[in-house]
Amino acid sequence: MKTLLHSLLLFTAPFFTAQTATPEQIISDLPELEITEGINLHMISPEPIQYVDLSTDKLTGDLPASSIARIKITDNPVSEKDKKKQSISFFSGDTVGIITVVGQSFIAQYKVVYRSQDNLNTITNIHIQPEAMQPIEFDKMSFSNRELRQFALDIIQNKADKKPVRTENNLNLRMQLNNVYVMADYIFLDMNFKNTSNLSYDLEALKFSIEDKKIHKATNNQSIEMTPVFQLNPQKHFRKNFRNIYVFKKFTYPNSKVMMIRLIEEQLSGRTIEMKVNYSDILKADTF
Repeated sequence: MKTLLHSLLLFTAPFFTAQTATPEQIISDLPELEITEGINLHMISPEPIQYVDLSTDKLTGDLPASSIARIKITDNPVSEKDKKKQSISFFSGDTVGIITVVGQSFIAQYKVVYRSQDNLNTITNIHIQPEAMQPIEFDKMSFSNRELRQFALDIIQNKADKKPVRTENNLNLRMQLNNVYVMADYIFLDMNFKNTSNLSYDLEALKFSIEDKKIHKATNNQSIEMTPVFQLNPQKHFRKNFRNIYVFKKFTYPNSKVMMIRLIEEQLSGRTIEMKVNYSDILKADTF
């Protein structure tokens, strides 16, 4: 297991200036976590983890997933002669260190307490709860995945009953840009896909790119791929209808270019459909 915290995450964590509206915290007020030698403690965050700090070298860990921190007592290779001596290096109830987890919109801190291996009630994973989170306000306007998800849910709860911004039909497929929304520095694309054939659709990719509106020579075409920072539904298969919200950080492009959206099916199918979105469509975005 890779070590983090004093070597990796401490130096790769983003540098930021944050303000909190919460009072100071002292060690005695921190919630406690129990940890035992030879057992990993998994801390599950409701949003991607930006930074983790372990206050002592008695603890080590890594990030096996963007929203999970895996912590354990540091392994110290010792000889058979020293094993008995090491076994009493911690006493039940000793404070081993402080764990600090920083998400996109919060900071949470825990006091880690040692429990002997005889304790069968030692926890192996916890979900970071709202009561343990202190909100963080970053200088730049930025939303957490949790907030983006809520905005997307607000959009998708509204029926797409107004005239769509763009529509394309091909091979019994219909791709529709229902609307474009903007919130702070984020652009939300509300999209709908309809399959009128009896063959279900296995989606390989939905690709977004900025490309030249007019291509005089194929070799001169410049394509810039764009990746959503968030999508509401990761679904890869639909039978008849599929609606999703795709979120991008604010972008601009000149009138000589268009946003190209390509729906591509898996395997050797030729069922691919494309849509061109002019920048004027983005400029007409609604707010919510």
